Amino acid sequence: MSTPCYAEFFPQGLIFTQHKLATKTPHHTPVFRCRSQSEPKIINPRNPQRIKVPTETRPPHLSSFNDYKEPHFVKLLHRSCKAGNYDEGLYFLECMVNLGHKADVILCTKLIKGFFNSKSVDKAAKVMRILDRYGEPDIYAYNAFISGLCKANRIDSANQMLSRMRDRGFSPDIVTYNIMIGSLCNRGKLDLALRMMDQLVKDNCVPTVITYTILIEAMILEGGIGEAMKLFDEMLERGLKPDMYTYNTIIRGMCREGLMDEAFEFFSSLTSRGCKPDVISYNILLRALLNQGKWDDGEKVMREMFLNDCAPNVVTYSIMIGALCRDGQLDEAINLLKIMMDEGLKPDTYTYDPLISALCKEGRLDLAIASLDHMISSGCFPDIVNYNTILSALCKSGNADEALEVFGKLDENGCPPDVSTYNTLISALWNNGDQTRALRLVSEMISIGIDPDEITYNSLISCLCRDGMVDKAIELLGDMKKSVFLPTVVTYNIVILGLCKAHRIGDAIAILEEMVMKGCQPNETSYILLVEGFGFSGWRVEAMDVANTLYKMNAISNLSLGRLNRTFPVNDVYGGFTRTDNYIKT
Repeated sequence: MSTPCYAEFFPQGLIFTQHKLATKTPHHTPVFRCRSQSEPKIINPRNPQRIKVPTETRPPHLSSFNDYKEPHFVKLLHRSCKAGNYDEGLYFLECMVNLGHKADVILCTKLIKGFFNSKSVDKAAKVMRILDRYGEPDIYAYNAFISGLCKANRIDSANQMLSRMRDRGFSPDIVTYNIMIGSLCNRGKLDLALRMMDQLVKDNCVPTVITYTILIEAMILEGGIGEAMKLFDEMLERGLKPDMYTYNTIIRGMCREGLMDEAFEFFSSLTSRGCKPDVISYNILLRALLNQGKWDDGEKVMREMFLNDCAPNVVTYSIMIGALCRDGQLDEAINLLKIMMDEGLKPDTYTYDPLISALCKEGRLDLAIASLDHMISSGCFPDIVNYNTILSALCKSGNADEALEVFGKLDENGCPPDVSTYNTLISALWNNGDQTRALRLVSEMISIGIDPDEITYNSLISCLCRDGMVDKAIELLGDMKKSVFLPTVVTYNIVILGLCKAHRIGDAIAILEEMVMKGCQPNETSYILLVEGFGFSGWRVEAMDVANTLYKMNAISNLSLGRLNRTFPVNDVYGGFTRTDNYIKT
């Protein structure tokens, strides 16, 4: 196999490094930058040199394999795969082929799947190279490798492997095509998926119900239910019989577009189509109705569900509990939770999440934390969404120390923090005046491999501006431009506000100009902040001149112009009146 085909198999990522950002305190603020990793050295798999076996993967109890026969290696390799020790398995595979034995395709396929499951794309590629050179890959091995590449978002590499398959005399089967089509659809590339479907037909490969269902689901999201129904009709014309997953996908698509009458009509036709609606069908309809606040219609769906001997499941109750919480009927939601448990159903994190969120919004933090404890005691371990809800509520109520206590136990509870967790605590600590601990959390987040997101940047820039450290905020804005998260209008507005508060109007104008040059369109808030900057710096006449110009350009509304006029009144010849060109107020 040629080197370019494998060049994409090695993961490229971002490494966040830290440099010092001086503040007014003796402490230093770490600011994150990102840079690309240096590309790994790619070895041509056709190079005749022997495979270099890494010593770190060698099992300590085995020193030499020179006297081992092929069956011994197969046995060792099988044992390693069964135990999930794929690094050890790769070591045995390398030793095996170096001694002239053939790579076993079945065990290599298991290794490939194992490495992809553990996100070790480069090692999976290494196994595939060994199999390609020292064994005989089959369609199952190729499919496993292509599937792994697709899941790792290496679509180009997957396409290259597809070509490699053809070169080796293997025709892609329906599994191969379903993998590729599914991966393209998941990434919003429906046009390429449809082209792949055309190629499938050209290769005399027959599409299945799964093929069409994947495309229908993607078409609903990109082209609408009308276009999706054309695929459904084409599917029927081919003599394929849809399953309940297909039917439920269509019902969901109709509900998504608010076509409730059509959804119920299609739902009612399922029996005549030879399919009985399942609990998922009812849940889709129930969720759509309750999202629209149609409780009476939702009750009818529940009655029909019971009449057809279709028992509600955890999702059914979770939908109703979530709707009750959203409508402010928290006590009814708690009662329904009790009924659910009396029925022998075990609530999950999705059941508790709206309850905990509603309790936090109502300020009933003690009950929210008690719900979290009850979850754990009943064997339902909270996810990071549940914890983030509690942490956010604790921080907003001024209990940052208690939030940090909960945060400190996350790993112990088997729920490591994510970037949202850190964002919540960083903002809370900074707002409480504890910059040192806030910045320490930023460093900790980066050091454990959690990448800052747009909210992290915006929060820190806002905190710096609010504390008068605008130059440091601008420095961080520069770092953000080099990251994967480009500054948005919100980011620029934060900096403009900070500069205007510091009466640095020239710098604020420069930031606005840069914003436009970078292709980020200012919004009404951007312009109002600038006008207010002029006005609060003592240039009221100039402020209102700018405001009038912006109004004529339809950049700000008449309502905003009026508010600015009241904030910065300018007396003129109309004595007793405050007047602008477009707005007169007594």
